[in-house]
Amino acid sequence: MTDLEAIAADLYAGPPGDFVSARNARAKEAEDAAVADRIRALRKPSVAAWVVNVFARERAQQLDQALRLADELREAQADIDAVTLAELTRQRRALTEQLAAEAAALATARGERITTATRDAVRQTITAAFFDPAAAAAVASGRLVHELEPSAEFPLDFDTILGGGAPSGRPTPPEPVDEVKARRELRKAQAALHDAEQAHVRATRELGAADRDVQDASARAAQLDTRIADLEADLVRAHSAAVAARTEATAAADRRTQAADRATTTEKAVEAAQRAVDALNAEA
Repeated sequence: MTDLEAIAADLYAGPPGDFVSARNARAKEAEDAAVADRIRALRKPSVAAWVVNVFARERAQQLDQALRLADELREAQADIDAVTLAELTRQRRALTEQLAAEAAALATARGERITTATRDAVRQTITAAFFDPAAAAAVASGRLVHELEPSAEFPLDFDTILGGGAPSGRPTPPEPVDEVKARRELRKAQAALHDAEQAHVRATRELGAADRDVQDASARAAQLDTRIADLEADLVRAHSAAVAARTEATAAADRRTQAADRATTTEKAVEAAQRAVDALNAEA
């Protein structure tokens, strides 16, 4: 960062009401006349731009992480489906709202009144930074003169939107296509690994359930086999008992026949004896 950029960053994050006086004082302190002239040429930032500048200065690490995430999301959009893209868009909007709210809170803590319109402009500026690397560089510099529009045409004119000129450290030169492709391939491989791991977990869970089912079914089959053996033994005993009962019934039938024959014979003997008694009584 050049001396002019550092001075501009200090001025653009300072109290808005003191901007002009602070700018002129810093110009008088400059030893280089050309630098002094450029400091005097710095324009006062809009309220929304000042809010973003304060956030970029006070929350530099948080903003840098958000902008790096936005870079990754932009790069990932070519490789994801519509559903995932919609979810990423929702997350990006939520992150934009969060950063805008925190930026407004920082400005309010410094005694400034932040209107709804100003907060909307802050949100639009952060959104623009999420969609374009040049806008991200401008926001991260903390030297915005006015807010940005997400629909603005790029590349941006840094001399117009920034005080102190284009950022000396941004934007980062585009990475070689091979590196971008390699990172995309790595993400695909990682996604495939994740899917394979999840499929393995599901398959292992299903295998465990199947093992339990086999054990339960085998136990039931063993119990039924035991019951069948018991029933077959009962059946054999029942067959044997039936044969014995039939034999006993045949023998009983024979005894009955014999008894019937004797009863007939004895009945005839009784009748004969009765006739004899009757004859003797008649003679007497």
